[in-house]
Amino acid sequence: MRLKDKVAIVTGGGAGIGEAIALKYAQEGARVVVAEINPDRGQSTLQAIHKLGGEGLFAQTDVSSEDQVKEMVRTTVERFGRIDILVNNAAILITHGETRAHELTNEVWDRTINTNLRGYWMCAKYVIPYMLSQGGGTIIFIASRTGIRGFPGLAAYSASKGGVFALMRSMAADYARDGIHVNAIVPGTMDTPMNAEEFSDPEARKKYIPRIPAGRLGVATDIAGMATLLATEEASFCIGGVYMVDGGADLG
Repeated sequence: MRLKDKVAIVTGGGAGIGEAIALKYAQEGARVVVAEINPDRGQSTLQAIHKLGGEGLFAQTDVSSEDQVKEMVRTTVERFGRIDILVNNAAILITHGETRAHELTNEVWDRTINTNLRGYWMCAKYVIPYMLSQGGGTIIFIASRTGIRGFPGLAAYSASKGGVFALMRSMAADYARDGIHVNAIVPGTMDTPMNAEEFSDPEARKKYIPRIPAGRLGVATDIAGMATLLATEEASFCIGGVYMVDGGADLG
């Protein structure tokens, strides 16, 4: 077990990529805190962890709320005594509110930035002091190609994800000498709940798959493997990296 005795927090751990990472970490021996805004989803992941013989807890958390993040971190330390891994994954895409910059409402902009960027910073802000006191840790940002390229019609989401890269690199430089390794994973086109509405149309799937050299859409477990590697000692020299897990989509 590569993560035996580690304590991991996975935000957005109730579905999709977050759920897959939480379950993989449990299989690898970590004690997993499922930080999830939706209680039904969070409890479902926790039950799955228990079925695997793992140990964990569910902490209902809106990562845009400072009070809830502080409580989630406090509960983790109270229960497990330490924090070794933080996976910043919780994010939103307001499908029916996203548009071009001048057409965005303040509400859509603020909700997106507060969850996708401020939430990543907020979780790190309250976890890092414990990692410093322990002498190290791992922080993984689940990023997006929208933050690299800026996708049309996704002004708020693209801006939030662009900020994720800048925050990750700044933190990687700031904390490397403290033994805290900060990296980002960039998923490709994923068949996950966030994209469920779009991919409910078979024609949409047919449109994307030919662009991916691997010949298929990504699934959440594809990301879980990389997230596990980056949380191990084998990846201790991986600092400030951007790891594409996209089936070769950027090769075309």
